[in-house]
Amino acid sequence: MMEAQGQKGFSLIELLVVTGILTIITALMLANNNKFGGVILLENLAYDVALSMREAQVYGISVRQFGSGNFDVGYGLHFDTVSTMSYSLFGDVDADGLWSVDEEVSPSPYAIGRGYFISKLCAPAGADIDTCTSITQLDIVFKRPEPDAYISADGVSGVLFPGSLHDSARIVVASPRGDEASVVVEVTGQISVE
Repeated sequence: MMEAQGQKGFSLIELLVVTGILTIITALMLANNNKFGGVILLENLAYDVALSMREAQVYGISVRQFGSGNFDVGYGLHFDTVSTMSYSLFGDVDADGLWSVDEEVSPSPYAIGRGYFISKLCAPAGADIDTCTSITQLDIVFKRPEPDAYISADGVSGVLFPGSLHDSARIVVASPRGDEASVVVEVTGQISVE
């Protein structure tokens, strides 16, 4: 049979080229989407840590009962580089500004999932992640009546020894891909995500 003149259509090569281009564009979009999704999850984790910090601050400056009838308790968060997949909310019953297991408040400990973790703790916070002073333990407590933060590092109580209080702290969280975000807490009680 003879092909009619003027019949239009695509050749097999043209279809393969167009399919190849669409495949490449789709692969690039999916790769960028995964990276974008990872960054969003990391920012959400940083905001969750900041929200937990704000929760401790609200508990500390409000009249929240700890245990049976104890209303004069500061509340805080405890971070440790040994357990980088969780952190704890606690009621500072013994008023030393440091966490202990029997002082934990429900729903503590807060678990960090999906391969995300706390990569670095700093006190003072420094100008950025690279210039901050690394520590292994961080306890931040808020006590009535002020929203100020009592920042203690490496198990040395800033509440009992005011000379060892820090003016700021940084909690650095990281994704499995190595991206980082941080939560900065100032002695004035200001909490920010960077």
